[in-house]
Amino acid sequence: MKRKVLLIYTGGTIGMEKDYTTGSLVPFDFSTIFKRIPEMNLLECEVSVHPFENPVDSSDMGPKEWRMIAEWIHKNYDTFDGFLILHGTDTMSYTASALSFMLKNLGKPVILTGSQLPIGDLRTDAKENLLTSLYYASLYENDEAVIKEVAVYFEYKLLRGNRSLKYSAEFFDAYQSPNYPILGQSGVHLNIEKDLLWKPKGEFQLDTYLNENVLFYRIFPGMNFESLLELKTPEAIVLQVFGSGTIFNSDKTRSVLQELRSRRIEIVVISQCISGGISFGKYSNSNIFTEIGAISGKDMTAESAITKVMHILKNPKYDQAFPEIFSENICGEITEEF
Repeated sequence: MKRKVLLIYTGGTIGMEKDYTTGSLVPFDFSTIFKRIPEMNLLECEVSVHPFENPVDSSDMGPKEWRMIAEWIHKNYDTFDGFLILHGTDTMSYTASALSFMLKNLGKPVILTGSQLPIGDLRTDAKENLLTSLYYASLYENDEAVIKEVAVYFEYKLLRGNRSLKYSAEFFDAYQSPNYPILGQSGVHLNIEKDLLWKPKGEFQLDTYLNENVLFYRIFPGMNFESLLELKTPEAIVLQVFGSGTIFNSDKTRSVLQELRSRRIEIVVISQCISGGISFGKYSNSNIFTEIGAISGKDMTAESAITKVMHILKNPKYDQAFPEIFSENICGEITEEF
């Protein structure tokens, strides 16, 4: 029996072609994708295409589009065996992370992919990314989906979506998962590490709640830290600090952080390092975070921490306090023993 995959095209380089008059990239009619990649007709799965009416550059993707994708998957969940989202590369990890929290207890694969070069380019990476992603999106054994989570496939590697990040704007191998092993790799054979895959803990549910009153702030040497107090008061700040969780050791720093907490602003702390994460107390310059009740983001990516905060901050479907919920490993986004 052929598995049915819904392909959702949102926009991005993978759906572009060059206008040889102007030299610019422009979207092509995605309904012609089967003509452009005839190999899709040879796959052992049935592919239905649902393009965005107006393709969106990945830099314009946000909560509105995340909800659209999640709701479309929910609407078609019982009709299809897997889902493939074609997406621009710049913000793909944000979308993958957000979807991982909104699509709770997935029992089917949701794969995101894109490309560094358009499909029509002679050296394009689009065809391999698209075709192999369709294999992963339709991968079943004994009538059960092998992948039951949101994942990113790019340049021969399958990564957990909320562990992925884009590290290169130049190389085809543009994505990494520095704090979690890759889930699978394609070569002569299509390999997958089943022991590393996320296992759902209940029935599939949709929860599109996202609180957009969240700020991200990266500290740097010599900055005016008091400028945080001049910002329009957010409900949460994701603070990206040095190394394993250090910040300036000064009375001014302490005063600013205490003032933010007095305004009932939640503070989540993540590391500027790509690999590793936060360890309060390892150095004395991290103790202030424990004192004010900041929350460790452990080894989460910035993309995952930001979208997780957006999803759980004052979400009425969660009963626990924010720090307790954030510290939970909801869908594989953190290393529990970190």
